[in-house]
Amino acid sequence: MSKSGKDPGFELLKRTINRNTGFNCEHYKEAHFRRRLNVRVRATNSESYGAYLKLLEKDPQEYESLFDALTINVSEFFRNPETFRIIEKEIIPSLTKNRSGLFIRSIRIWSAGCAAGEEAYSLAILLHRTLKNDFNKYRIRIIGTDIDIQSLEKAKKGVYNENSLKNLDQSTRERYFLKQGDMYQIIDEFRSITQFKCQDLISDPKIDHFDLIVCRNVMIYFKKEIQEQLQLNFYKALGKGGFFIIGKSETLLGAASSLFRPYNTRERLYIKEI
Repeated sequence: MSKSGKDPGFELLKRTINRNTGFNCEHYKEAHFRRRLNVRVRATNSESYGAYLKLLEKDPQEYESLFDALTINVSEFFRNPETFRIIEKEIIPSLTKNRSGLFIRSIRIWSAGCAAGEEAYSLAILLHRTLKNDFNKYRIRIIGTDIDIQSLEKAKKGVYNENSLKNLDQSTRERYFLKQGDMYQIIDEFRSITQFKCQDLISDPKIDHFDLIVCRNVMIYFKKEIQEQLQLNFYKALGKGGFFIIGKSETLLGAASSLFRPYNTRERLYIKEI
């Protein structure tokens, strides 16, 4: 340890990761970042951060495994089913009611930190179930973003295992998936309305004009000032009357906490006032 209390090996490793991958380690809470990093340090039998850095220099492929550990993605269809019940019973009817008289009826949804796409496709299923025969009368665009390129590739393919579908009943599986051996492929109709792209929420160009933004259990890993900025960005990215959903263990901070109006605090659901 240096006199400042900082571990020089750890600091050098963070700077090197940032320089070689663009992954800004400083945006993350240190305890979370160190915990995820230590997964790879232990897995490679590195005795110190310095030793792990030497391994990275010798074997650049290790960056792939490191990135997997840093961007750990746990998801499944209808994760936290009660949140999706509110989306189906209240949010989607509210969005469609406001557009019923319009000539061009569009719905834009953003799944931020979308992992392998389960959340984005869950939202597509809800839209289809709610709109029924009117589904094709709407111009629907669901955008899923993440920084994990491997997860995004899975999302684009839309092929999932049994475990990802554990919250889905048999009729939903049969209606929206094609069974391929032990795997399930989402129907093409949903893949055509869903776009997945790599995006760093903090530094990449902003996207906007959304009716619903879902960003659950992503911001919790960032430092407080980063969370505040992101929530303000999400507020600006929503159209008037748009909805914003965060994770159950997350809270609104800073300016966003007074800008958003609580819609369902138990489900961490907020609305941008008209």
